[in-house]
Amino acid sequence: MEFHFIFGIFVLALSAITFIVYAIDKFLAKNDAWRVPEKVLLGLSLLGGAIGGLIAMLLVRHKTKHWYFYALNILGIVLHAGGFLALAILL
Repeated sequence: MEFHFIFGIFVLALSAITFIVYAIDKFLAKNDAWRVPEKVLLGLSLLGGAIGGLIAMLLVRHKTKHWYFYALNILGIVLHAGGFLALAILL
């Protein structure tokens, strides 16, 4: 199996997990419960879940007032797309 394919599966899986964590945090915020730390949300996005993070921001309307969430999710998408293309071309 090609390494770029495995990387793509990893990014999609982590994006799904990131989306779920953002949605859970939104639910917790609405119910005044313990929250997921911002560094966890941003870390998941940068590690590979940026697509899920950005989709959650738009669909669940969570963390939309924080410019750095947009910036890091978009940066993550660019980095992951670049990594995928680099792996596809080089390997």
